[in-house]
Amino acid sequence: MLDSVIGFLSKGGFMMYPLLLSSIIGLSIMIEKMITLRRKKVIIPEIVNVLDNIKNYEDIDLAISICNKHKGSFANIIKVGLNNKELPKEEIKEVLNDNGRQEVYTLEKGLSILETIAVISPLMGLLGTVIGILKVFDVIQTKGMGQANLMAGGISEALITTIAGLIIGIPSLIIYNYYTNKAEGLILEIEKYSSSMLRKIATFKEKKEGTKHNAV
Repeated sequence: MLDSVIGFLSKGGFMMYPLLLSSIIGLSIMIEKMITLRRKKVIIPEIVNVLDNIKNYEDIDLAISICNKHKGSFANIIKVGLNNKELPKEEIKEVLNDNGRQEVYTLEKGLSILETIAVISPLMGLLGTVIGILKVFDVIQTKGMGQANLMAGGISEALITTIAGLIIGIPSLIIYNYYTNKAEGLILEIEKYSSSMLRKIATFKEKKEGTKHNAV
């Protein structure tokens, strides 16, 4: 098996090695995103449950303690909002936006590399094709048209690198689009819960201030 892989790589010329490296990097990113972008891993059900059941200002401390038990973008954003509950609504919103931009980068980390692989893999395959064709012309120039075996080697190299580039590039583009859309969907869902949290905090503060005013 290993000998056949090495043989295939050698037939494609030296451009097969950067293509192989690109495929390994792309596969590792795909596996990493398959794990990290699972909905239950990002949108943690326990945090969603506690946010849905916050009934008053005192429940916020419980929600913070639940967030402290978990890691990830969702927990971090919600925790930032709850920890800054004493700030005015617009300032909390600004803090959430600042923190949200950092967490968006975390969720989408690696996808730009996958996009690059999707773009450059066919181009590297095309470069290998040009190199293979040049070898064919070099054989024709030096040996004449009668050296069919030598010409076939250059043509084979050209075709193999083209095929390899497309085999890597097409799935990489599909996977990139899939996980980009998935990350954006999760980001929108986080924004939904953070906006709901912000409205609850504002309501609780109004009730709290109203109670103090009535007491006075």
